Amino acid sequence: MKNGICKGDMPNVEFRKSGAEMKDILGLRWSPVGVQLMSAEEVPNAKILGKHRYCQAVMRARQGHSVLLKKGQLSCPAASSAFGFDELPESLKSGKALVGFGIVSDKRVGQRMFLCMPRLKAGQIQQIHLFPLDLFDYKPDVVVVEDEVEKLMWIVLSYLHAKEGDRVQASTAVLQAACVDATIIPYLENRLNFSFGCYGCRDATDIGMNEAILGFPASFLVPIVKNLRNLSERAIPTSRSKQVWVASSRLSQALERDSYDINT
Repeated sequence: MKNGICKGDMPNVEFRKSGAEMKDILGLRWSPVGVQLMSAEEVPNAKILGKHRYCQAVMRARQGHSVLLKKGQLSCPAASSAFGFDELPESLKSGKALVGFGIVSDKRVGQRMFLCMPRLKAGQIQQIHLFPLDLFDYKPDVVVVEDEVEKLMWIVLSYLHAKEGDRVQASTAVLQAACVDATIIPYLENRLNFSFGCYGCRDATDIGMNEAILGFPASFLVPIVKNLRNLSERAIPTSRSKQVWVASSRLSQALERDSYDINT
């Protein structure tokens, strides 16, 4: 390990064990999702999805299913373009579609959102394999976690520790949260990225109003879990106990009672 990053090959079972430990430490509602960006080889035990959005495939994977999205079966044109499967339709490229959805009021804003969209090169991959990291022995390229914000916070802190204290930057257009923000940016830029979600994933999946999403390169999985292990010894249970808030609430109630007694 160098600068908090795992180098060389790690047995696939270790990814599964680390995924299970992350889920257990944080009490995740869902499984962490492993993502493989692949050529056209066969994937054992994976269900081929027909006409799914990428965010829906993430949903199925975190619910416990190993799924495969092939070129031509990705039903979201924006995500299909981001993964290098297809050209971006003119209605999106022009910004008019985002105006039509009510996402922006100026098509020039929509144009720039897609112009600045990080994307894979055309033909760089042929399919995407998504699976619950804690249940299957595959080696992912990226790990995606979708859950309550407080739980994601500890992952970001653990990643910051692995990066020796560097501040963590987030990049988002509040558009394509699952595909671009949580998968493509971590893959291309070799770093964690997080997002509060987007119009599309909140409309098309069961993500809760208090939930968000992040992704990071799989090479950071072991150091992140190592740091989560350390946080679980004191910081996480102390923070969740809300001792300071409970004490201050009791003090406020006592002061209110004293004030009432004086005034009466």
